[in-house]
Amino acid sequence: MTGAMTALITPFKNGKVDSETFAKLIQRQIDNGIDYVVPVGTTGESATLSHNEHKECIEIAVEVCKNSSAKVLAGAGSNSTAEAIDLAKFAESCGADAILSVSPYYNKPTQKGIFEHYKAIANSIDIEVVLYNVPGRTNSHILPDTAIALSKACPNITTVKEASGDVSKVIEYQAKYKKLDILSGDDAINYAVLACGGKGVISVTSNLLPRKIAELTHSANELNFSTSKKINEELFEINKVLFIESNPIPIKYAMHIAGLCELEYRLPLTPPSEENKKKIEEVVKKYL
Repeated sequence: MTGAMTALITPFKNGKVDSETFAKLIQRQIDNGIDYVVPVGTTGESATLSHNEHKECIEIAVEVCKNSSAKVLAGAGSNSTAEAIDLAKFAESCGADAILSVSPYYNKPTQKGIFEHYKAIANSIDIEVVLYNVPGRTNSHILPDTAIALSKACPNITTVKEASGDVSKVIEYQAKYKKLDILSGDDAINYAVLACGGKGVISVTSNLLPRKIAELTHSANELNFSTSKKINEELFEINKVLFIESNPIPIKYAMHIAGLCELEYRLPLTPPSEENKKKIEEVVKKYL
């Protein structure tokens, strides 16, 4: 799996998923050169969606992308293996190209538990599985040796979204087992991950600036690293301010400023502080 991928926000209106706006946001991604859209991941506030809402978002993404070159990497993770399998099977049945499955949170499984969790998910479907390592949120770290063992045991486990912020993990994968593709899960180090052998990015910033993230990723994939590095540096300010509070609080506010969605969150998420609103506004104006 290669290319520029967007971790989509989930727009809400009057407490419900705003399906019309969601479809428009996905079409905007397609029009600006994004290779994969990623519905109902962390940025999509999946933790607060009902299972029906979660499935609705996957269906919308598949429908919008079906006559385009863009593919759907559907969020299908849970701390319950049975629930993760249910979401994975649904994603496959409605036409998603692959699933993104976060490591089990709260339970604090051992590496053996993580291995068995993902093995069960992968064996339940035929489409590709992307492991999602984000220990800062889950307190559940997928070690490279575990991911490698999973890839060897399950042919459809092809990729890892590495969101630990540790570029050395990418180098470790490259040194030990090049058959697993690595995706950057942290916009601040997109270029670094790509330059170290990563095959793509799953970006938050690309909700707002899809063409820039597509150009950054595609230039690196074409080994034009000087262009990729330049774009990454241009995006430094926006990448930084979009994580001034917990994701997706800042990106949703930025999208609202740009006139792309209503400003509505699901509790326990709330709008940014007044101080941070001003900081986000000042930076976003430079890029619009």
